[in-house]
Amino acid sequence: MCRMARPRKPLLSRERIVETASALVDAEGLDAVSTRRLAAELGVSGPSLYNHFRNKDEILDAVADAVSARVDLSMFREDDPRDWRTALHDYAVSYRAALTAHPHTVPVLARGPRRRPAGLKVADTVFGAMVRAGWPPAQATHIGALMRYFITGSALGSFARGFVDDATAYDPADYPHLGQAHLLADRQEQVDEGAFETGLRALLDGLAIQYETLRPAPNRR
Repeated sequence: MCRMARPRKPLLSRERIVETASALVDAEGLDAVSTRRLAAELGVSGPSLYNHFRNKDEILDAVADAVSARVDLSMFREDDPRDWRTALHDYAVSYRAALTAHPHTVPVLARGPRRRPAGLKVADTVFGAMVRAGWPPAQATHIGALMRYFITGSALGSFARGFVDDATAYDPADYPHLGQAHLLADRQEQVDEGAFETGLRALLDGLAIQYETLRPAPNRR
């Protein structure tokens, strides 16, 4: 019996396209992605990509959505014992970790979920959990927006990397309070994560004060 030869390369799929595009974005940034470049990386003809995506923007949306899919949402399950504040904290930490692992996708994610399934799942889950915890729908919407602003903003750039590691750049005659600024670059993780945690706790403290002004609700945890 004559057997058909196996294809020399795996068949093209959405998953292969997104995986290849994601690697390009991580390595070189959003501008590195083009249908021509992707086709070359995948070893296919350019038009074959259009069997899976209509254009480059759809590909970048899929790349961004793959990052959203990495965000842990387990803390918002109805059977999870964490209260709304702890859940928001743990969600924010997970979301930021996903973004800092793929920082070049942040500008796409900052535009909102649009039609992206994983992004919409995040928005739906956070909103539903806040309403279930006793927040009025309008305020639950504000909380979802606030968390996205804060998390994506924190991932757009590094405060610590904004300073050079040259002590002579910070003449005390001009900058009397920046005598240690040249050390920040070497302490990037400590500085940036500490700032994120400080801001997150302050944000949650403020929400907790607002929460106490709401009428008691039987489902409040």
